[in-house]
Amino acid sequence: MRALIIDDSAVMRKVIERALRQAGLDLSEVLQASNGEEALQALRNESSASSPLALIVSDINMPVMDGLQFLEARRSENLAPGVPAVMITTEGSEPFVLRAIAAGAQGYICKPFTADQVKARVLPLLAAA
Repeated sequence: MRALIIDDSAVMRKVIERALRQAGLDLSEVLQASNGEEALQALRNESSASSPLALIVSDINMPVMDGLQFLEARRSENLAPGVPAVMITTEGSEPFVLRAIAAGAQGYICKPFTADQVKARVLPLLAAA
């Protein structure tokens, strides 16, 4: 399984990857981006990938292009259609959640999080995909 992790903190990207593995995901490849613009470029390059992307996990608050702007641009460019996107953020307020869902997020996890929380939010999305 291939995943794209988007966060402006390299440490947090590793924490997210570890949580996904602890949740039982067999990750063969993890693409990383430090902001939404880098993530869009990674998705644009996906056509040459040997296996399809299965999951996108993104922070909301990032410089250059935040996670909500990324979701909106991803939708407008029709990049990685059908691939579930889960937002991970410190922003747990209802307006942020509603905007993330409106922009195409299928899941939402608040920081700090545990592997069990990741498992509970991510595995059902992958089973449905």
